[in-house]
Amino acid sequence: MSVLDAPVTAAAPAPPATGLTSTFVRLKLTLLRNGLRQSSGRKAAFIASLVFALLVAAGQVLALVLLRGNANAGTVVVLLTAVVALGWAVLPLFFPSGDDTLDPTRLVMLPLRPEPLVRALLVSSLIGIGPLFTLCLVVGSVIALAHGAAGTVFAVLAVPLTMLLCVALSRAVTTANVRLLNSRKGRDLAVLSGLVIAVGIQFVNFGAQRLGEAGGLSTLEPVADVVRWLPGASAVAAVDAASRGSYGVAVAQLLVTVAALGALVWLWQRGLVKLMTAPDGSTVAAAAPTRRESGRTGLSGLLPEGRTATVAHRSLLYIARDPKTKAAWVTALAIGAIVPLINALQGTGSIYFACFAAGMLGMQMYNQFGQDTSAFWMVALTISSTRDAYVELRARALALLLITLPYTVVVCVATAALLGSWQALPGVLGISFALLGAMLGIGALASALFPYSIPQEGAFKNVAPGQGGLAWISILGGMLAAPVLAGPVIALTVWLHLADHQSALWLVIPAGAVYGTLLGSAGLRIAAPRTANRLPEILTAVSKG
Repeated sequence: MSVLDAPVTAAAPAPPATGLTSTFVRLKLTLLRNGLRQSSGRKAAFIASLVFALLVAAGQVLALVLLRGNANAGTVVVLLTAVVALGWAVLPLFFPSGDDTLDPTRLVMLPLRPEPLVRALLVSSLIGIGPLFTLCLVVGSVIALAHGAAGTVFAVLAVPLTMLLCVALSRAVTTANVRLLNSRKGRDLAVLSGLVIAVGIQFVNFGAQRLGEAGGLSTLEPVADVVRWLPGASAVAAVDAASRGSYGVAVAQLLVTVAALGALVWLWQRGLVKLMTAPDGSTVAAAAPTRRESGRTGLSGLLPEGRTATVAHRSLLYIARDPKTKAAWVTALAIGAIVPLINALQGTGSIYFACFAAGMLGMQMYNQFGQDTSAFWMVALTISSTRDAYVELRARALALLLITLPYTVVVCVATAALLGSWQALPGVLGISFALLGAMLGIGALASALFPYSIPQEGAFKNVAPGQGGLAWISILGGMLAAPVLAGPVIALTVWLHLADHQSALWLVIPAGAVYGTLLGSAGLRIAAPRTANRLPEILTAVSKG
């Protein structure tokens, strides 16, 4: 009997379909559990992070509860909630590897509809240390503000709405940028995250100082009045309004949160559909071959033809494309401007703090060959004489000067404008030029004598194991020697001030420029033969990582 002659039997009933939301919740818990099983170190790190987050959250909740009844409680809580919501929007861009479930492209091949997928992802995103920490802060915030039956009712509504808004905001932003986060630019963004946090801390510190001088939290009320109507804080602000009897305002602020949540979910869903259905550059060939211009463009186009332009162009490409080099440069540019300008804004700084910018950028000349890593062997093959080494170092210094010279002038002028110290500006510029020339020369010599490797793995790992001493000798020694070498220009500036010859300070600009050029040229000429003779040692050192 053939298969076709077999009696037809009723198909077995399919098992009841499991809800997608519950499946994603179990999947998230399974990912967490399996991740902790990989190693005892990972488990210890997770437990330590959880304990630390809970301790900080408990302290925040206690502080918020103690704030209950304070006249400025509404201002503090509203601003705190807005900062938390901003963190949910921004932090996933800097730390995309913190949660593997943030990448929806992993679900592309699954037969999932957009609406159930968004709902499942939204609920499963509420599991983790971050959501738990946020929940504690939101609960503490509504406790600090809720008074009476109306306030309690709005508090019960505000907590889940705020949590869902934070998660939806994070998901929508991440989905819109997921291809960026998986690209080289996204990795660059992660490398620069520490800088963003450090710069942010400086501005928070400045704001706190200004707040103390201005007379306390009451000065923040105008800002809080605006933030109350922003979606990230409007639900918590509704609790405060309801507790004060402003029921119409409370309802309006709650509706702002509801409308924002709906808009974010809609944008998130559209982003998911586009991300999971539209092809990207990896699947679609370019419509036409791109034409590469043979000529040099950008800053390197300002340099003469030959090896000088080629090496300078390569150095500028490192700054633009290599994550570690880019992070070092952006850090120097940011810190070099923040220190003098923040002190100028506070009214306690000196215009000579602007020399800090030249010092920060001059440090980029140190360990020039370390940024090449193991690829330095290709550079070493082109160096067969002291002349080749000199041209190589000179071209790298010229590439650095294309950025540092205009930047130093801008920072000095901006600091003078904030302080109104235009008469002292020539002295600052002259000293900056001398310091920059000294650090270029010392940096070239340190690159030849104390090279070290820069590991490519790890965003904050800038020295290979066992080479920390070389890095400290190179950088710290140069930072101490540069002011000494620039001493004649510094002494000239001091003498003109003490002798009350401020009208002659303009002489310091050409003096500093000429003296700095001589220092830089001397350093390059001293470093050139040492570089040519130590090529094997340099190659071994920079390839260690």
